[in-house]
Amino acid sequence: MLSRLMSGSIRNLEREYSCTVRLLDDTEYTCTIQRDAKGQYLFDLICHHLNLLEKDYFGIRFVDPDKQRHWLEFTKSIGKQIKSQPPFTMCFRVKFYPPDPAALKEEITRYLVFLQIKRDLYHGRLLCKTSDAAILAAYILQAEIGDYDPGKHPEGYSSKFQFFPKHSEKLERRIAEIHKTELSGQTPEMSELNFLQKAQILETYGVDPHPCKDVSGNPAFLAFTPSGFVVLQGNKRIHFLKWNEVTKLKFEGKTFHIYANQKEDKKIILTYFAPTPEACKHLWKCGVENQAFYKLEKSSQVRTVSSSNLFFKGSRFRYSGRVAKEVMEHSAKIKREPPEIHRAGLVPSRSCPSITHGPRLSSVPRTRRRAVHISIMEGLESLRDSAHSTPVRSTSHGDSFMPRSRSLLTDSSEGAAIISSEAYSPSDSVLPTPVAEHSLELAIARQINGAPCSIEEEKESEAGTPTGNEAVEFGGDGRGWGSDGEAGSTSMSEVEQVNKFVLSVLRLLLVTIGLLFALLLLLIVLTESDLDVSFLRDIRQTPEFEQFHYEYFCPLRRWFACKFRSLVGLLIDT
Repeated sequence: MLSRLMSGSIRNLEREYSCTVRLLDDTEYTCTIQRDAKGQYLFDLICHHLNLLEKDYFGIRFVDPDKQRHWLEFTKSIGKQIKSQPPFTMCFRVKFYPPDPAALKEEITRYLVFLQIKRDLYHGRLLCKTSDAAILAAYILQAEIGDYDPGKHPEGYSSKFQFFPKHSEKLERRIAEIHKTELSGQTPEMSELNFLQKAQILETYGVDPHPCKDVSGNPAFLAFTPSGFVVLQGNKRIHFLKWNEVTKLKFEGKTFHIYANQKEDKKIILTYFAPTPEACKHLWKCGVENQAFYKLEKSSQVRTVSSSNLFFKGSRFRYSGRVAKEVMEHSAKIKREPPEIHRAGLVPSRSCPSITHGPRLSSVPRTRRRAVHISIMEGLESLRDSAHSTPVRSTSHGDSFMPRSRSLLTDSSEGAAIISSEAYSPSDSVLPTPVAEHSLELAIARQINGAPCSIEEEKESEAGTPTGNEAVEFGGDGRGWGSDGEAGSTSMSEVEQVNKFVLSVLRLLLVTIGLLFALLLLLIVLTESDLDVSFLRDIRQTPEFEQFHYEYFCPLRRWFACKFRSLVGLLIDT
């Protein structure tokens, strides 16, 4: 009896596994779920834990053993998606950035988006000029510690917070000045709302960068935002395509293609190369999901998308959630008492510690910070040493960027837009793709550059922030194929095009021959059967069929029957 109970409990343990999800405030939610549980079950558990109803903007991200990041698919089993062994560690993050964060119905949703954008600012994904950076940091400071109090906040108090990958004393003083003089009296809710409204108008709002290379080998970052598809290269945004202009997204191996129709019926094809096929597939799936979420009117319009034009080839994927317009309509129907929010730094709570106090500047020797003395200037510079095994090239910076409303963004046909005086280079706190075995050299290089090294970055590593250091001040213009057939830098070489065409023709030929052979076998089976159909009866009475039947089919049938009897006899004897 005891052994039976023990064996039963062991079987139950084998059917369950532990799962830890790191939330936006760096707390951890741990639960035990069934091995066949789907992603939607875990996501609903987390949203219930957070008391979150506007949950369609969020997702769960994990990193596989090859350092490739993925979004957890809610319609599939968790155990089948994650290749590593349990216990599993994942992260709860914003997946679809709200087009207008101020329009979110509930404060809890705005607070979570605020935490996400604060992470983006810290890890260099949200690029902005110095004046904007100071205002954003001051809003964070006001939301976290409240009004300036000379008794509580001594000289240099802003330096105890790390808002960006790197910043100077001058910027620290400017942050403290704005906090002291301009934000007094603002509640945390008001400061967070002002922060979101300021971040929303930046060109890199909502950017989750994917490191790639163009056909010339120049590194670039591809990203999908609420407004459309962007390509960031060096200190420029070389392409911007609105979602209604993007017609198709395709990938094959490491190659990613974006097809678009712009004004005056101008058709372009942009081609980029991801570090690995897995990274390219992840890029494609992110593009398919973002296009469906922001572009479509209803989720009923979502269709299964194939990565290739040919059947029997490529991957198939379908976005399974609501679209942005449906989310807004659903949010408008929410009627409940606003849930209580335990803000870090203001309301002490075991479950909600602050993430703002990441690696404080006091943890980095001030002499080393003075040695590097890297100012934000017109953009937040990140690390310079590559965390990837791919080489990079370096050129000079361009002009500074003047912020504009996101509604006034130009398209790619109007030339490259300067986004900053510094190259877009997100922090290398994580490695989304396989890297070379030179971690020791990277660690030394990071110490030289004065990069923040702390447990904060270790936690972010599970979130899947792409490395940006291979994009060190690289230049080059990305051009596409125009409707007149002129080749730009993003077009494939003629040899590659010919090879792809020949392979496509061969595949089509093989598929055609296979179908014809299958139809011939089916016709033979039907004509040799006893079906009394006029069409088949007419075929059986033709001289050609009688000759085929007696001279070929009957001897072949007798040969197969003889072989089958011999095989059966051999099996019986053994």
